[in-house]
Amino acid sequence: MEKDLGHYRKSYEKGELLLNNTPDNPLELFRDWFLEVDASFPEDEINAMTIATIGLDGFPKSRVVLLKKYTYEGFIFYTNYESEKGKAIQANPNVCLSFFWAAAERQIIIKGKAEKIAKNLSDGYFESRPRGSQLGAIVSIQSSVLKDRDVLESKLLMLEKEFEGKALKRPEFWGGYIVKPVEMEFWQGRPNRLHDRIDYKLNADFEWVKSRLSP
Repeated sequence: MEKDLGHYRKSYEKGELLLNNTPDNPLELFRDWFLEVDASFPEDEINAMTIATIGLDGFPKSRVVLLKKYTYEGFIFYTNYESEKGKAIQANPNVCLSFFWAAAERQIIIKGKAEKIAKNLSDGYFESRPRGSQLGAIVSIQSSVLKDRDVLESKLLMLEKEFEGKALKRPEFWGGYIVKPVEMEFWQGRPNRLHDRIDYKLNADFEWVKSRLSP
């Protein structure tokens, strides 16, 4: 099977990103971009982000998860702690997040360290989830081999009957991570592939140093 994609072309012309129009703190620029894209393209799931980890087999692996909160401290998402990504983070907390908002011709790449958030924060988020999502988190042994979908559906039905009319408690194996950034790169598409790239690095004094990168 072979398909030549060399003729695929797009000219990026929707914005610019310059050193003198960016804030000193990259979290502020992230907030501004997120709100702008959310307002302009509300139909897109803009909190979808790719997280890359180094697996126990030594290979990097990327998958899409949903950002659930961002603060000046970092970026929070939720998952099964015993999943493939959870085990990878436990072994090596250095991760990379990336957002690609194609409609806005923007990309953000974030290097950082992931750590579990406080249990009460995970409890609070779990309680806010729809009941179906709560049940799904309990039922799924994430990343484990599954014979077929019927096994999963049967477990769900049994759990629904067992806890009918009862509140569900967050399982210990499920909760949140916060990724605390050490480097953030903002990419704005420009014509002729001369894209704007502004990079922020956290120095030893915990101050952000920004620079412009060649496209």
